[in-house]
Amino acid sequence: MVTYTIRTANWQDDGHYLRIVRETVFIKEQNIPVELEWDEFDSGCLHLLAIDQCGWPIGAARLLPDGHIGRMAVLKESRGKGVGGAMLRRLLDEAKKQHLPQVVLNAQTVAVGFYKKFGFQVTGEDFLDAGIPHVKMVRGI
Repeated sequence: MVTYTIRTANWQDDGHYLRIVRETVFIKEQNIPVELEWDEFDSGCLHLLAIDQCGWPIGAARLLPDGHIGRMAVLKESRGKGVGGAMLRRLLDEAKKQHLPQVVLNAQTVAVGFYKKFGFQVTGEDFLDAGIPHVKMVRGI
């Protein structure tokens, strides 16, 4: 059983740890080009970092000021243990604290079922992002 904690993080102090997770999942595992992974939004986002019992980063996610959730990633060996769900619940709580009317995300189509469990609904047609099928999903707060 994986034990972990989730904490808020910021790009300036925790960028190294957030990068470890995102590089492992998106760039190495999913072959997303490096230039598509990093953007100008990281420094202005609320980030979450999941850390295992040894202090190693195992998950990352971000919430943009406009209510977009993105860059949710959990290392392969920690998947299926509730880390992603715990991070998503925290992001939804943060959105509520910020009085956002809704949150929006672009889900990889293989993850649509996961997000539906948290009340997200598909809006629109499938599209490719970095060569991976995605769909826009929305949830009211």
